[in-house]
Parts: sequence; structure tokens; C-alpha cells
Amino acid sequence: MQRVTFSSSVGVSLPCPAGGAPHAVLRWYLAAGDDIYDVPHIRHVHANGTLQLYPFSPSAYNSIIHDNEYFCTAENQAGKIRSPSIHIKAVFREPYTVRVADQRSMRGNVAVFKCLIPSAVQEYVSVVSWEKDTVSIVPGNRFFLTSFGALYISEVQKEDALSTYRCITKHKYSGETRQSNGARLSVMDPTESTPSVLDSFQSGEVQVGHSVELPCIASGYPNPTIRWLKDGRPLPADSRWTRRITGLTISDLRLEDSGNYICEVTNSFGSKEVTGHLNVIEPLRVTLSPKNLKTGISSTVILSCAVQGSPHFTVSWYRNTEPVLPDQHFSIQGAHNETLFISAAQKRHSGAYQCFATRKGQTAQDFSIILLEDGTPRIVASFSERVVVPGEPFSLMCAAKGAPPPTITWTLDDEPVARDLSRVRASQYTLSDGSTVSHVNVSSPQIRDGGVYRCAARNSAGSAEYQARINVRGPPRIRPMKNITAVAGRNTFINCRVIGYPYYSINWYKEGLLLPDNHRQVVYENGTLKLSDVQKGMDEGAYVCSVLIQPQLFITQTVYVTVKVPPLIQPFDFPPTSIGKLMYIACVVSSGDMPIRITWRKDGQEIVPSSGITIDTKEFMSSLQISKVSLKHNGNYTCIASNDAATVSTERQLTVTVPPRFVVQPNNQDGIYGKAGILNCSVDGYPPPKVMWKHAKAGIGNPQQYHPVPLTGRIQIMSNGSLLIRHVLEEDRGFYLCQASNGVGSDISKSMVLTVKIPAMITSHPNTTMAKKGHVKELNCTARGEWPIIIRWERGDTVIDPDRNPRYSITTSPNEKTDEVLSTLKLKPAEREDSVFFSCHAINSYGEGRGLIQLTVQEPPDPPELEVREVKDRSMNLRWTQRFDGNSVITSYDIEYKNKTDSWELKHATRNISPTNNQANIVDLHPASVYSIRMYSYNAIGKSEASKELTISTEEAQPDGPPMDVILQPVTSQSIRVTWKAPRKELQNGVIRGYQIGYRENGPGSNGQYSIVEMKATGDSEVYTLDNLKKFAQYGVVVQAFNRAGTGPSSSEINATTLEDVPSQPPQNVRAISVTSDEAVITWAEPPRMTLHGVLKGYRVVFWAVFPDGEWGEMQNITTTKEQVELRGLEKFTNYSIQVLAYTQAGDGVRSNVLYIQTREDYPGPPAGIKAVPSSASSVVVSWLPPHKPNGIIRKYTIYCSSPGSGQPVSHEYEANPELLFYRITHLNHRQQYLIWAAAVTTAGRGNFSEKVTVEPAAKAPAKILSFGGTVTTPWMKEVRLPCGSVGEPTPTIKWTKDSEDTAIPVSLDGQRLILANGTLVLRSVKAEDSGYYTCTATNTLGFDTIIVNLLVQVPPDQPRLTVSTTSTSSITLAWIPGDNGGSSIRGFVLQYSVDNTEEWKDVFISSSERSFKLDNLRCGTWYKVKLAAKNSVGAGRISEIIEAKTHGREPQFNKDQPVFTHINSSHARLNLQGWASGGCPISAVTLEFRPKGTWTWQSVRTNATTDVFLAELREATWYELKMKACNSAGCGNQSSQFATLDYDGSTIPPIKSPLEKNDDVKKLFSIGCPVILVTLGVALLFIIRKKRKEKRLKRLRGESRSKRSGDNKNNRSFDTPVKGPPQGPRLHIDIPRVQLLIEDKEGEDKATIPVTDTEFNQTGNPQSFCTGVSVHHPALIQNTGPLIDMSDIRPGTNPVSRKSVKSAHSIRNRYSSQWTLTKCQASTPARTLTSDWRTVGSQHGITVTESDSYSASLSQDTDKGRNSMVSTESASSTYEELARAYEHAKLEEHLQHAKFEITECFISDSSSDQMTTGTNDNADSMTSMSTPSEPGICRFTASPPKPQDYDRGKNVAVPIPHRAKSEWLLQSINFSYYFLLNILRASATSSSSTLPQRTLTMPGSSASVAQSAAAAAAATAAAAGASSSSGGGAAGATGGTPGGASSSSSKMGGSRDSLLESSSSGLGRLQKQRDGGAGAYSKSYTLV
Repeated sequence: MQRVTFSSSVGVSLPCPAGGAPHAVLRWYLAAGDDIYDVPHIRHVHANGTLQLYPFSPSAYNSIIHDNEYFCTAENQAGKIRSPSIHIKAVFREPYTVRVADQRSMRGNVAVFKCLIPSAVQEYVSVVSWEKDTVSIVPGNRFFLTSFGALYISEVQKEDALSTYRCITKHKYSGETRQSNGARLSVMDPTESTPSVLDSFQSGEVQVGHSVELPCIASGYPNPTIRWLKDGRPLPADSRWTRRITGLTISDLRLEDSGNYICEVTNSFGSKEVTGHLNVIEPLRVTLSPKNLKTGISSTVILSCAVQGSPHFTVSWYRNTEPVLPDQHFSIQGAHNETLFISAAQKRHSGAYQCFATRKGQTAQDFSIILLEDGTPRIVASFSERVVVPGEPFSLMCAAKGAPPPTITWTLDDEPVARDLSRVRASQYTLSDGSTVSHVNVSSPQIRDGGVYRCAARNSAGSAEYQARINVRGPPRIRPMKNITAVAGRNTFINCRVIGYPYYSINWYKEGLLLPDNHRQVVYENGTLKLSDVQKGMDEGAYVCSVLIQPQLFITQTVYVTVKVPPLIQPFDFPPTSIGKLMYIACVVSSGDMPIRITWRKDGQEIVPSSGITIDTKEFMSSLQISKVSLKHNGNYTCIASNDAATVSTERQLTVTVPPRFVVQPNNQDGIYGKAGILNCSVDGYPPPKVMWKHAKAGIGNPQQYHPVPLTGRIQIMSNGSLLIRHVLEEDRGFYLCQASNGVGSDISKSMVLTVKIPAMITSHPNTTMAKKGHVKELNCTARGEWPIIIRWERGDTVIDPDRNPRYSITTSPNEKTDEVLSTLKLKPAEREDSVFFSCHAINSYGEGRGLIQLTVQEPPDPPELEVREVKDRSMNLRWTQRFDGNSVITSYDIEYKNKTDSWELKHATRNISPTNNQANIVDLHPASVYSIRMYSYNAIGKSEASKELTISTEEAQPDGPPMDVILQPVTSQSIRVTWKAPRKELQNGVIRGYQIGYRENGPGSNGQYSIVEMKATGDSEVYTLDNLKKFAQYGVVVQAFNRAGTGPSSSEINATTLEDVPSQPPQNVRAISVTSDEAVITWAEPPRMTLHGVLKGYRVVFWAVFPDGEWGEMQNITTTKEQVELRGLEKFTNYSIQVLAYTQAGDGVRSNVLYIQTREDYPGPPAGIKAVPSSASSVVVSWLPPHKPNGIIRKYTIYCSSPGSGQPVSHEYEANPELLFYRITHLNHRQQYLIWAAAVTTAGRGNFSEKVTVEPAAKAPAKILSFGGTVTTPWMKEVRLPCGSVGEPTPTIKWTKDSEDTAIPVSLDGQRLILANGTLVLRSVKAEDSGYYTCTATNTLGFDTIIVNLLVQVPPDQPRLTVSTTSTSSITLAWIPGDNGGSSIRGFVLQYSVDNTEEWKDVFISSSERSFKLDNLRCGTWYKVKLAAKNSVGAGRISEIIEAKTHGREPQFNKDQPVFTHINSSHARLNLQGWASGGCPISAVTLEFRPKGTWTWQSVRTNATTDVFLAELREATWYELKMKACNSAGCGNQSSQFATLDYDGSTIPPIKSPLEKNDDVKKLFSIGCPVILVTLGVALLFIIRKKRKEKRLKRLRGESRSKRSGDNKNNRSFDTPVKGPPQGPRLHIDIPRVQLLIEDKEGEDKATIPVTDTEFNQTGNPQSFCTGVSVHHPALIQNTGPLIDMSDIRPGTNPVSRKSVKSAHSIRNRYSSQWTLTKCQASTPARTLTSDWRTVGSQHGITVTESDSYSASLSQDTDKGRNSMVSTESASSTYEELARAYEHAKLEEHLQHAKFEITECFISDSSSDQMTTGTNDNADSMTSMSTPSEPGICRFTASPPKPQDYDRGKNVAVPIPHRAKSEWLLQSINFSYYFLLNILRASATSSSSTLPQRTLTMPGSSASVAQSAAAAAAATAAAAGASSSSGGGAAGATGGTPGGASSSSSKMGGSRDSLLESSSSGLGRLQKQRDGGAGAYSKSYTLV
């Protein structure tokens, strides 16, 4: 029992949980230690120790008694123990109410109701049940009750909103029950939302073995999932863990279940989590050891308290119910104070010890009885005398008991036993009974080991001894003996230390006399002499020990005894004395050896001189003198005398007496009944006076009538003498006498009068009472107490004032006989609101009492709230809620209904409906009729008013006829068109809303079940197309019409068959067998019948060769009707890929998986070439090429050699390893001709001979090349070895050259190119530009030889041209034309597509033979982006242009011919969602928002239904605003409307437009408009300020520009002027995908040339007379990771010139070399044109071979019209990509490695309009990966050419020439420039005529003509993007003679995101000639937008 709570009206009894033997005395105490006393009728302790608290009224409440901690004790002879503290608390009957709040939930979710209990009574009140519409809820199905009293409703349904929910609570102690209010549940349609936690758990503690429920429930849509984690891990698998809808339940808890629990609630829109800590605790268990202990005084006691259970407890110690406090004896140790040490325990420390462990309200204890007794040791076992012979071992044992256990020591003849570990050993141990045992073991005794052995047991309490002689045989002798000092009056022992045995006797002599000679002398048999009560004169002297060892033979030893006499104090005493007298006491020593020392002590302490005491000490006397005695001299005085013999003392007490006197005298006092009172009386004196109190009843003043006051727990005398009455009673009044005496003088006494005052208290009142509404009710209340008494009445918490509320009257009448007051509260009359708690309060000067009365006013019930739950065509379901039952149980209900047009006299009624029902069905109604319904309820008081009338319309009935004239027409292989007409009008039974088309397959294997599709009705004739049907299958179709009521009968089934389609699976079991080296047989089986989708027409076999180099041969096919075909004429020993397909009338089906086969080996062909060259005078070297057609694996080569001229025509044969293609023939004759030829050999045999060559051995041979020329094909990025093995004498030298145009250029050797020692040319990581003719020349003094190798580098294929063929609601069909295959056959295509506004691309792999593809399962009405790339053996090629296409469909629209509402009443409205037209795409969701007009808050409803939706819980007679939004995959459509609910009688209400509403509209407009206006003004002001700053800055910069322009020619550095200094100043980052252009400012800001204005631009020339054009050459940038982006943006389908082996350099065209021509004509034209030119440069004749291809790209508009007219749509980010790659290549070029780059202009057109300027960037090597630019603008930079010494490094670089427009001119400047214009237009810019001005630079020159040419060059290099919409775009060149050059406006132009930047330079540039001749300047210019 830790806490006891009880009701004040019941009381409580508590037995004391203790006992003992012998019988224990039980007592109760308060926690403070005060004894419990009896309080009549309040508290009483029974004889058996039971504490009883009686029921009491609120006025008798006393917190000390009724809200305090108690404990009880049990005491007997063994000790005293106490119980744990028990908190006792009384609970009053107080008014309280419980309530339940309304809740909201989505349909299908969960709802949580909680019973809200006031915090003041929450601890005592619990939920016992829940009611739903007055019916108790039985847990189960969808309703659950938690252990915490909550109600959970799962899978909430619409009808749950029609009920009310109440909780029923019960008071644990008073037993009172309460019912809450009725709460409602609002059920909403599901709307997508993140989870919301409705009920959760918190941290808590539970004991082991119990069960716990952790609630966790949440709502959200989609319905959230709940996952439980423990300590971050999923819950372990354990049957004790149960997941319920109410949460997690854990039964039979264990300690390991403690931890952090997480409840994760997740759906697709988010997640929440609830975290709490569960601490499983074990009940505390305490074990105190030792349990009972009996030990001796001064021992050390250790008590250990072992606590089991959960940690974090505290330990406290008690002895005999008193707390143990550490002191010199007690110490508490341990981490939890679990060990109690008692050091030097004393007798007073005996008793009962208790150990209490406490943890958060838990308490456990154990006790131990400790008994401390006198522990002086005693010998309990010993040894006896014995005789041993030398060498015979012996053992002596001595055992002793004592407390604490004693320690035993051993002596031999008064000397410690010498431990000789080899002979003598001593040991000691303690037995379980506390005995100490000691042994002395002598293993090999000698004579000296004999003698008197003594064992002495000692502990802190004393000592004990035992001795006995051990004789060892041998010659006797006496050990030397020491002299002895004896103390007079004590006993002394003298041992004769004889060793050896035998001897005859031991005698003692003194002064020649044989001892003993008197009674004080004793001689023991062992020879010990005892002298008792030693006397100095008689016993002092020499003593002789004589041992007779033989007859007449003695041995002797003498010992001298000196006697010391201790002091002897004569008795003395202190005479009685009083304060102020003199005192003299003498302490005299009457005997003792001198010198004697005498000292005094008082109370054990030395006497200090300042104490007023004088001490005079002489030789044997000391006196103590006190001149003036006072109280401080009281005490014990001790005289101590000491000398060499002993110390003695005598103690006496000095008592100074003082007669008693009053310090505080008693005075008359008042005591308050029930409270504590103290009667003051304080006295002093010495000895302390004893106070006694006496009492006489009031009115009796004679002292003889006083009686001693009985001292109980209620009445006690305090330490100062005052009388404490802890609980004043009425009988305590009267006279009290305080009397004090101490035996000194006469007693003193003083009387007083105690008057007991009674506080006001309520003695009588009713607890509960009833009243009828409208009747008079009286409430009576009786009070008593001291007069005057005031009676106050309260209603709830409000004081009743009859003057202000005349309905109440109060009368008060005193009863003088009983001292009581009767007060009456009269209610005239009682009303409903009087059903509350009334309280009467009695108040006087000494206290206040309260009486609580619960009044219940009964009346007829309120009418029920009636609502319609369901309406059908011929019945309806009603539901009602009884709000107020009139405080009387409902007995029955009545329902009445009638036709709305009839009077209530013609009503129909249903009587006496059971009160347990809350719903009813009314049947036999007429469809489409209007009814009025009302209801009554009854209780014992009477009948309610009629409920509010409901007007109900019955529903329509289902159609009774089927649709007519149903016709089926197959449309495709998977669709059938169905047409029909509506049912006959008279059978429709309402408006036909739509139709259900049922269809099923009637073929074998079908299940016969209909699949149903639904469509809305559009008129009398309908059509519907069934899609996604099985191909070439028969279907049966039926049609049903439906209206609001349901579906009518179906039409008769009609059958139709879908059209044929291609087979969907390939032939089965395809097998291939190689028959011969050129013939194979292919067999297969027919595809499954279900996959033919038509009539099988035949099969097609597709096959192609796969050559060893990875190339594919031509694809061939054979058609047959059989299931076998023979393939003849195949290539020998060749791999073939084979596929088989079946075809129907609809076309080819799916191909089978590729089957691989290899033809057999055959005789090889002849070697493709053979060479024979002399290597010495007797040998030649033969080399050859493998056969073109090896027809198998070459096993060896046979070389034949014959010499026809030698007369020996027979040839010699030589065999060569097939891996080696050369052979040396030796032992030939000098200058003799030989014929040599060769043949290859396979397993089939020898092949044909090669051609024969003639050779003649020679000592000196001209250079010859053994290797062969020809064509070498390789993929790019690989290493290629071109062999050039040579022979000759002397050894030839090897030289490699590469043809470029018409010149052979030596191959430069670097890290990518090297020539091995054997002449082989190694090309690493070959690129496209490495293709060409390579010549190897071997030369010596006798001649030379050459071979030509044509290297063909295979590259990824070109981009295909992609177009859109057809589209549908769910598919897009694409077609394409492949581009160039890159020198390797195309292996397949990769199609990528994504939704337009995303970048999540999906990949589809397509066969190489396909030229079209259908994307299925797409979203309806959605734009898609598509791109395509081809793949060959090298890799993936350029990606096609991104095209966009949209699937059919559009967003929903509401049909204006359809009504928005189909039904409206006073509280509900039914919406007609069938008015929404889907737009061709299914409607996925409909969102509704509505609100009463004039309010702000919208209520939202989300539904997936497409028929009807109810708006419930509307206000009657109210106008509403409604917004609807229907969404599908194509978008959302909106519809707004207004409607009004009906009045209570079913009538409509007029439109409202009051002045107040108008004012509200003005307020709304004002509240919305003001912030908008303020924001607009702020933005405008900011814009003006920034524009001013921009204009000032531009003006300043333009001025600086003009002043600087005159010195431009001087400031421009020539090509040989180095730029010094590191870059400084700000950096401009132009971020580009995968790369970054970093330009640094060297010289600070404001150094750039600003753009010219539009006016300046228009004055530079006539835009109508010419167009500017710039041509750009650029090579490819190759990376090791694969293909990059090609800057040559060729229109899809344009194939470059195919690669041919043409020797003329002018006809060579590499498709990876390209040139752009960017043209701009009239600024006003909206179209943009980009021309891409292929061109090469002729170095000798200046011939330019050009193939141009142009296309136009329109701006993309964000409309469907713009999208549909789009040719191509490409992201502008590709322009940054191309820009960066061109820049990167410029950096990589040899002749640009040392170029100096300078930013000449940068205009960032952001909102700040600030310009940034950059300077020179040495080597400009700053390309890193960053992100796309985030700000619009234009930047240009120029690059100066390298120094003269760097020109040699750039001789082999192709030089592009400028594209020449109408007039031809040459750039004479040797400067070249890169212009990079980045014009990132803002998304909001829609005007096609917007322009951005540009400034071009003046080119430096040495003469005016040069300057003029430079100006023309500037006009050409100032590039812009533009096109004409009228002409379709074009390209034209222009020049201008106006100084300053030309400029053009730039507009937005599309770029290719994925265009390949792979190109190689063609032609050879003569930079030196251009420098000398002043022509052919290198110019690159870009305008990229």
C-alpha cells in the first residue's frame, strides 16, 4: 500500500501490515513522527492495529487527517519495525462534466473520439463505455475501445455522420456515473493529404508481466501505412506483440521490451512519426542479510541490502523505526547506500534494522534483528597435560568463543611460542558458530619444547586464558627466570620453568621455608606458585624453585618479587548547595607508593582555570574550591590518583538546586473545534521541574475539582511544558491548571480557561433531488456553529442573489434549542437550466462548511432531430437523434408522414417505436413523389413538440426496356464499333444518363464473363468503339441503359469478329543445321494459334552474314509456306545470323530470336598477294597476304620455289606457320632466277596457288618492302599498327607520309604517333581525321620501294531523321530515315522519350531493320519529347532532333446544357457530375469547393465518382457559392455556380444582395487590392531607380568608349606582342553543361566596349541591300569516353559525301569537317535561318568545294497551335555546349597553344544592368564543369595568333576561309577573332522584333586599305541569328564601306541539344604564305543565341 484514496462519503479502513512473535504492539504515526490520536467520529485506531477514517462532511475536512502520509509500527522484545509510508487522501463529491468534441474524418479513414474529463477529477474518473445514438457500442467490427478510454471508428462511412456518440464515465471512489454530450462526425470525401496523427502514445513505465497498449492511429489519403520500430529496428517476431488498429499491444512484458518505440505513419504524400520510451520495470524486492545476528559488544556488524528490480532507486536505513544517521559508529557505503557498517557496536545498537528501497512510488523493505551481548571471550575447549618423547610430534588445541570472535595467542613459559617453520607451526580459524580455534603443532619436539603452554583469547570485550604443562622426556633443567613485579592487593602467578622429564617434584621456598605457608599461597602440581592478594611487607622477596630430579639431587632457580602499592583515595562527597554558596572538597590518598600524582576532571573533561574552580594539590592530597556556586558548576567531578603501581579514581556529583518559576504563564485562550491548540505554560528550575496539567469542567472553579489531563496521542505535554491539543473537541472546554515542581521549594501553579469555538458546518442536506420543470422546488440546508452564522447559496460557481433574480428566494430560520440554522432555497419555478449542482455555504468567524446538492429538473423531451439516411424509389430510411431527453428516460417515438399537398389530417403514422431504435424504414411510397415527415418523442413526463418537417422526394425507378437496333462493325484488329438507339420512351423511367456496354469473347477458352464499359448518353442514337480487344477474335456484345435509379434490361447479344493482325509471337523451335560449306537447312514450328491473330499465309526467313571484322553482310530473306527452307550459296566458313517470322494478310509478325550458325570449312582461296625480295647472295625473303576468302582456319602455308633456268623444273616446298606471313628461303644460287608462289591449307585441304613472282638472290639488293598496301579499317579510339617491313643491302631507311590535298606531309611523331624499329607506324586513339592515305617509303643507295595504305576510321553513325506518323489517345507512331552508318553497319536504334515538362527519359531498343515504331501506353492528351540515335559497331551515334508530339485528348469541360444540381433540399444538395465531358481522356478526380455567400472559408470535397455527389450538412435557407474542378491527364477544367438551400418548409428563398454584403465586397476588394497596389508601386519605384543607375553607367562607359576608340589601332596588340602579367579583377563564369568557359578580367572594370544603340546600328548600312554572313570552320573535339556533340548541325536526312578511296585531295570530303554560315537579313523579319556548309580549302588554286544545306526553325510558342506547327524544338543549352567545344578546340590547336585571349565586350542584361569587363587571359586554359548560365547577356572575346616562333608548330593545321557573300573580299589582317555572343532571352520576352545591339571591333592593320579590309572583315564577323518568314530564310553576304563595320540584331534561335561535335579538318593551310601575301586570314565568328 503506497497510496490510498477514498471517498469522503464512504471512509476507509487500513490494517497495519505487520506482526511478530511474541505478540507485537501495533501503532500508527504520521510521516512526521507524531503519534496517531483518536478523533471522535473522524479517526480511530482499533485494538488490532487497524486505522479507520470515518465518512465525514466537507466541513469536517482536515488536511492533517485526510490528506497526509501515515505509517504503522510493530514492536516486541526483539525490536521495532515500521511499514512504508502510506499516503491517505480523501476525495470529495464534486460537480464535474465530461464532454466529447466533434470530429472530422475522410471516408475510408479512421476517426478518433476522446472523452474529455476535467483535470481535477481525471485521476478518479474513467471511461466505462461508449454509446452510439443511446445504444451501447459493443467493440468489434469497425468500432474499437482502447484501454485509455478512446473510441476508434475504422473505415469511416458516410452513414457514420448520421449518429451521435457519447461516453459514459464512472467515479472510482464515489461510484457516480456521468454521460457526456453527443458528438457528431463529419465525413468528407478523400482528398490527397499527408498523414495526420490522431492519437499517439507517450513515454511511460509498466511493470514486468503486465500488458501495455501503445496507441498510434493516423488519417490521410491515400490511407497511411503504419510501421513500428523499436530502437531504430523493426519489431522482432514475437507472439506477445500484436498490431491492432488501436495501436501496438505488448502482453507479458519483459525487461528487454524497454526501449524507444517509433510509430512511422507514411503515405505517398509524406510521413509522420511518434516516438516514446517504454520503460519496463521489475517490482522492487529487498533482501537484508544477515537476517538475524547475535554478536558481542564492540564487534563490527555489516548489513548488506540487496535490491532487485529496476534501477534508479534510493536506499534508506532505519533502526527501531528511527532513521540511521552516520556517526562514529554508523557508516553507510555503496553506490546506492546498500551497505551499513556498525563499528565498535555497543549494547544500545541492538534492535531491528530495516532497509527501504524506493523508486517512483514503489517501496520495498526487509529487516534484520541484531542482538549485541557481552562478548568477553571464554575457553570452550583446551588441551591437557601430557608427556612426550623427543622427536614424537604433538599438537595442542585451544577453542574460544566471544563477540567479536577473539584472537588466540600462545606462550611457552610466559614467552611467545617461537615459530620454527621446520618444527613448530601455529594456525587459527573461525567456525560457523563463531568459535575461534587455534592449533600449535610441533613436528619434532626437543627438550626445550617442554614447559607450560598457555593459550590466551582476547577481543575488544576482554580476555581469557588456559594453561597446561607439556613434558618432553630428557634431563631436567630450569630455564632462567626473570624477576617479577607484583601489585599489592592483586594475584600473581610464578611459574617454575622446568624442562625435561621425568623429575620427582617441584617445590617453592622463601627464606628457606617450604611454600605454601599461608592461605594466600598455592603451589599447583605443575609447579606454578600463586600469590593471592599480594602484600608488600609479607610477599616481597626472593623465591626459590627446587626441582627434585633424582633422589637427593635438586636443581634450583631463584626469582625476586617486588611489590608495588597502588594509591588509595579516602571517600568524599559534595554536600547539598544552592546558587551563591561556597564549596570546598578535599581528595586525600591514604596509602600507596610515592610519588603519587593527583588530578581533577569535571564531566570527563579537564577543569580549566576560567571556570571559577580553584585546585590546590600537595604531596598526597588535592583540594577543589568554588568561591561562588552557580548552575554551571552542576556536574560529575572525578579525583584521579596514580603511581607506578596503578591509577585509581573516585567520582562524585555536585548538584546546584533552583526552585521552579514561570517563564510563560498560562492565559485564557480560545480553541477552534477540529483545529490544533496549544495552552502555553513554560517553567524553568533545577532539577528541571515536572509540569502537570489538570482540567476542570467549565463553571467549576474549585481547585479540588481539577483532574489530571489524560495524555493521549491527541493531547501531549510539550518539552517546554505547554499543553498541545492536536484536535480540539467540544469536551475540551473548561478550566486548566498548569502545576510545576522539582523538589526545591514549593510547587507553583497557574490556571486558565479554554473556550472552544465551533466553526460553521453543514449538518444536513440532500445529496440529490428531483424537480419538474415549471413547478416550485425547495432545497433545505441545516448548519450549526458559533453565532452569527451566514448562509450563502450558490448555483454552480455563481452566488444566488434573490434581489437580482426574483425566481429564487432564500429564507433562514435559527433553532435556538439546537444551535442550528435552517436555510431554504425556493425555485419559482424550476427551469431546465436549474439541472446543476447547488451548494449551501455556512460561514462564521471560525470557519466555513459546504453542502452540495445535485438538482435534476425533469420535463418532456425535446423533439428528435430527424434526417433522411436513404431515399429510394418506393421507400426511404429515416434516422433520428434524441438531443435532450428531459432528464427522463425516453419511452417511445411516433412518426407521421403525408403527401406534401395533403393536410396533416390525412397523415399516416407509425406509433410506439421502441426507444432503443434510432432509425426506421417507410415503405410503399410512390416513385418521384414529394412527402412531408415529422416525429414525436415521449418520456414519463410527457410528449415532445413535433420535429422539424422534412420534405423528401422519392427516386426514379430503373428503366424497364433495353436499347434498340444494336449494330456491330469491326474497325481494326482490336476494336469494334457499336451503334444503337435509346429504349422506348415509356420504358425509360426517367432521364437516360448513359449506357453500359458488355462484351465478351466467344472463342474457346474464354470464361464467358462480360467486361463492362460505361458511357454517357448523348441523344437518341449512340455509338461507341470497343478498344483493346483480342485480335481476330469473335465477341458478343450487349447494351444496357441506366438512369439515376440504376440499369435496365440488356439487349440481345450480337456477335462480331475483329480484323486480322500480324502474329505477335515468332515461330517456335527454330533450328539451323550447316549442311555444307555453302548450304544450311532451317526448320521451325508454327507459332501458337492464339498468337497468329489471323490466317497464316506463310513464313519469311531473314539472314545475314557476320564477318570477322564485326561488319554485317547484306540482309536477305526467303519466303515459304513450309516449315523448312534450304539456304544455298552461302559464304564458306562464315557466321550467319538467322531469324524467322510468320505473316498474315495484315503483315509480318514478330521475328524469332537471332539464331547463329557457321558454314563448314572448304578449300581456301589463293593468298591475296605475294612478294619475294633478295636478302643476300643465297637467300630471298617471301611475304604474302592471307586469302581474301580463307574458307576455314588456315592451318599452314606452303611456299613453292623452282628454278626453270637451272634445268631443275621440280619445285621445292616449304611449310610456314600460319601466324607468320613471311618466310626466308636459303641455300639458293647467286644470280639465278627463281619462281616462287604460295598456297594456304585448311582442314579441307590445300587451296589455289597464288600468282608466281620471280626473284634473283643478290649480294647488294635495292630496298624492298615486304609489307603490303591496301585498305585498313578500324573503329575510332583504337590503336592501329600499319606494318612496313623492308629488306635490302644496305639496310633501308623508312619514311611515312600522309596525303593531304595534293601534298604528302611527313607523319609527325608524338605521343599519339610513333614508328617502331621494324618500320611499323603506330597510331594511338585514332580519330576521324586520322583517316586517309599513308605512304611508307623504304630507301637505300640502290633504290627505293613504297606502299600506300588507305586507313578508314569507323565512327558512330549519323543522326537519323525522325518524324511523327500518327497519334492516338495512348500512342504515337514514329518513322525515320537513317543517316550515314559511319563506315559500319547499323546494329539497331535507341529511342528515347519523356513527358514534355520532365527530363526523365525512357529508352526503347529497336531493331536495325525497323523504320517505324509505335509508342504505346502513353498518357492521354499529353505532350511528349522524342529523340532517336543509331548504333553501330563503334557505338551510339548522333541523336536526332528532339521532336514533340501530343496524344489525342483535352481537359474536361462542363456541358452547359446539363444542370449543375439534380436535387436540393434544406440540408443537402446533389451535384450532377455527369455534366462533365471528359475531353477524350478519363476524368481522374473532381474537386468541389463551396461556402456560404459572404464568408471566407471554403469547404473542400474531393471525389473520384463521375455520377452524383451529395453536399451534406448545409445550412437551411442559405445561398452558397460553388467551384468545381475536374481533372484528367490532359489538364483540368473549372465550373462555378451558385445555389440556395430550401427553407425548413421546403420553399425557396429569394436572391440576397444587402448593403451590408456590398460593404463586405468592398472590404474584400480593399483588403485584396491594397497589398497588390503597394507591391506594384514598390516594384515600379525599384525599377525606376535601377534604370537611372543603368543610364548613368552606360553614359559614362559610352563616353569612355568614344575617347578610347580613336586609339584602338594603337592599343590592339600585333601577333608578336606578348601580354604580360597574371589575370586580375573579377571573373565572368559562363556555365555550360559538362564544360565551362571561364574568362578573367585582368585590368579591372569599365574596360569593355559597350554595345551600340539601335540608332547607331541602323546608321551603319542599308539592311535592305545586303545581309551579313560569317563562315565558321571547326574540327572535332574527341574524348576517350566516346562520341561528343557535333557542332555541324546538319538537317536530319542530309547525308554527307560517302567515304571513297579517291586520291585527289580536292574530292576528299570528311563529314566530320563542317562550317557554319550564320546570316541575318532584315531585322524585322521574324524567321531565323541557319545555314551549314561543308567546304574544304584548296591551297594552290583557291578552289572552294561547297555543299550547303539550310533549314528554318520557328520559335516555340506555349500553345497547342504553336506546338503543332513546330518543325523541331531543341533546347538552347546546346548552344553553350557547342560554344564550349569550339573554344576548347581553339585551345587545343597547335597554332593556338600560345594565343592570347582578350575579352573585348561583355554585357550582362540582368536587372542590375551592370557591365562586366575582362582583360587578357594567358593561354585561356580554364574549362571546368559547371551549370547552365542563370543570367542573360552577350559576351565576345578575340584571340590573337601565336608568336612567329610558334608558327612551325601549326603548319599542318587546316585553315578555314571566310564565306564570301555577294561581293568578294579578303581579310588582310593577320589577327583572327572568336566572337561568342550569348543571348539568353527572358521567358517573358515574346516580341519577335526585339533586338539586342552588338558592337564589332576594328581590326588592326598597317595601312588604310588594310583598315578598310579590316572594317569589312568586322562587318562579316559581326554575326547574328535571323531569318525571314516570308521568304523562308536565306543566306547572303554583305560588305559595307562605312567605317565602323556592320552590326545586326540578334533574336532567339533554336540550337541542337544533342548535335555531335565530331569533325576533322581537311586541307592544308599555308599560314606563312598568308602572312606574306596578306590574304586568307583565319577568322572564326559565332552568334549563338
